Order: sequence, then C-alpha cells, then structure tokens
Amino acid sequence: MTIPTRRFGRTELLMPVLSLGGMRFQQSWRDLDAAEISAESQANLRATLEAAVAAGLHHIETARHYGSSERQLGWLLQAVPDPLRILQSKVPPSEDSAAFEAELATSFERLGLAERGGRLDLLGFHGVNNAAHLEQILCPGGCLEVARRWQADGRIGHLGLSTHAPLPVILAAIASDQFDYINLHWYFIRQDNRPAIEAALAHDMGVFVISPTDKGGHLHSPSARLSELCVPLHPIVFNDLFCLTAPGIHTISVGAARPGDLDLHLEAAGRLAEAPGLLQPILQRLEEARRGALGDAWLASWSEGLPAWSDTPGGINLPVLLWLHNLLEAWGMESFCRARYGLLGQGGHWFPGANADALDHTVSEAELLAVLIGSPWAAQIPDLLRRLRQQLAGEALQRLHSA
Repeated sequence: MTIPTRRFGRTELLMPVLSLGGMRFQQSWRDLDAAEISAESQANLRATLEAAVAAGLHHIETARHYGSSERQLGWLLQAVPDPLRILQSKVPPSEDSAAFEAELATSFERLGLAERGGRLDLLGFHGVNNAAHLEQILCPGGCLEVARRWQADGRIGHLGLSTHAPLPVILAAIASDQFDYINLHWYFIRQDNRPAIEAALAHDMGVFVISPTDKGGHLHSPSARLSELCVPLHPIVFNDLFCLTAPGIHTISVGAARPGDLDLHLEAAGRLAEAPGLLQPILQRLEEARRGALGDAWLASWSEGLPAWSDTPGGINLPVLLWLHNLLEAWGMESFCRARYGLLGQGGHWFPGANADALDHTVSEAELLAVLIGSPWAAQIPDLLRRLRQQLAGEALQRLHSA
C-alpha cells in the first residue's frame, strides 16, 4: 500500500499520515556509549526501520533525550537509505542558550549529521511545557536565536515545538508565529487541545499528534470493555482513524518497538476511505457506554469550578483525577488509569500535580472542600477520590469525616 501524505503546513513538506516515533525502539533510556549497544538491539532497529521505509513511513522523529535512540538511528540512516526521508529530532530549551546549542551539537553528532555535513529537516524544541520554557526560547539571546543561526547555515530546515503544556501556553506559543509546526496530544480520550489545532491551522502550521497509542489509552493492551466497544476494529485502528479524519491533523506518531508494531497502524492508513462508516457506530456505542456509566448530569458539569492543581491543597490534580475516573467507569481503562495515577506526583512538568494519596493524610476533606466551592459536585468529589485511590493505588478505602 501507499501511505497517504498531507501538506505539513507552511513547511510545504509532504508528510506521511503515519510517522515513525523513536522513543520505543531504543535499547536504553540512558545515552549509552557505542560499545554498550548490542547487536541484537541494532538488528531489531534495522528491521523496524526497513519495514517503515518499505511501508512509506518516510518521517522519523526522535529526540536528544530518548536515551540511545539518536545514536542507534544515526548508524542506520545511510545503511537503510530513503530518498524521501524527513528527519526530525528534538532538543529541550534551556535558560542558558549555550547549553542548548551544545545539546543541539550532540544531537547532530549522535545522528551522524555532523561528520557528513548533514541536515535536520525538522528541529523541535522539546517539552515546552510551561510559560518559562517558552520564554527561554523567545527571549532576546534565547534558544530561538541559536536555532535560527543553524537554520541560516543550512543545517536545519524548519522549527517547531513539542508540548505537554496547558492550553493557554500552547496558544501563546502558536500566537508568537515563530514555529512552523507543533507536536501535541489529541486523540479520542483527550480532545481538550482542539482550540490549539484550530489556532495552528490559522497560522498554517504542521500538526503532529504524539503518542496516540500509549498516551491515547494504552491501546497496545486495551481493556476488554474498550475492545468490545470498538468491534470490528482494534482500538488502535479506531483511534488512528479518529485522529486522521479530524480536521487539521497531518500526521500521527507510531511508536514502534519492533517491526510488527507497524501492522495495525498500516491497517488504519489503508482504511481511511472507509473511516466515516466505520467510526460512526463505534462512536455511538462508546458514547452510550459513557452516558450509561456516568449519567448526563455528571457529564454536563463534572469539570465546572475545578481549581488548577497549583491552587489545590497538596497539589492534587482534580481535573486529571476526575478525567481518569470517567475513563475507568465508562470504558474500564484500568491499566492506563493506574499508570497515569501513579505518575501524578512523579512526572514533573511533563505531567504535573499530585494524585489523591494525600487526601485524609496531609490534606483534610475540609481543606479540599474549601477550594471546591465552585463545583456542583463538591459534596461527592472527596468520596469519589477515595474510591479512585482504592481502585488505582490499592489503598484500603476508608471514609474520614472532617470537622
């Protein structure tokens, strides 16, 4: 089959609708020395890269901090040639632009571009997750000036950003008009970044959806309930089609750890023409299950009046926790919800805020209720958080009444 391509915004690149993500094919999350990389790992990557090239996944996307990914990939770029290849890597911004430039130089060295005088088609500022990161890029003497100099030298094609930020930060980055494309989260279970996609389109930016399979619900190992509701499609195929038929999305990431991980995504690309008829009954079943489990009243107002995690005692991230509650109750997504619950409090600026473990320990119910005065569900939320904690953290459920 031939994977369709789409114009990637003002870059004018013809971007395949499936991109090969480089986060899962690396041997290690450490930036290994060359001698530490095994022949077995490198053979697996070669097979994955060959399968991707043969299938038409001409866009490869990696990052400076994807462990050994850049080094392993750099060894194979010439061994597995692709005249249509679009190469992308990502480097995090820094308050020290010289440190950013050093990281950029390391990316070029790891990818084998420095010694060959090669070019990076797309450079993304990685993890622009808050306003401070954006300022590090845009401020006078900041990281953008370094990237523009490399761009003027012909070593970089187009500049973009990859972000897990709150919507206002993403919109501010787009409004700066300094970026040609954006990597962001948007898929069936998380659609709150839709205004960012629309803003990116208004600025003629390329739009790349990141991690639709893993962050999109652990679809590589979906819940039985979700699988049942998505019949006759695998949830990966359903979600891919959902993303690729949405206005403004140009490509989605396929995080392949081995050649076989491409298969379901290729099925989705091959069924794009059928997508409207395939999606409609599945979407109807998913919505019926959601309403049946949660009720219309809750769904209409659950997010109203919730404070930001930074304004909540203990940093408890109420919007995320109640979203996880919805996913768990509606579609039985326990594996995904357990992982996300556990990451809260550990994820730094990538996944900020804390889970509900502090409730009844360092945070009292009274303290929580004091910040929930704008929520129509204030009286129910503390017990809901206790149930969620029991389901996802395994803690014994107990009801502690505050004074």
